[in-house]
Amino acid sequence: MLDKTMIFSITDNREESVRTILTTVYEALEEKGYNPINQIVGYILSEDPTYITTHNNARSLIRKIDRDDLLEVLLKSYLKS
Repeated sequence: MLDKTMIFSITDNREESVRTILTTVYEALEEKGYNPINQIVGYILSEDPTYITTHNNARSLIRKIDRDDLLEVLLKSYLKS
């Protein structure tokens, strides 16, 4: 067992973390009556956190994600569909 190389990947954890945060942000925006897609797109394009509500700590959560990582996860998910 010790003669084989183990593979370590943080990609799956990062993608799951981004997905969880994005879902939470989406739901918070929806609960406050915003169009979640428009607000998230506005945030991605401008990187202005005021597009995201503070409800349920959504603004703080989305700022934990690097915008490049967010775009990468979204693109991968879109292309897999």
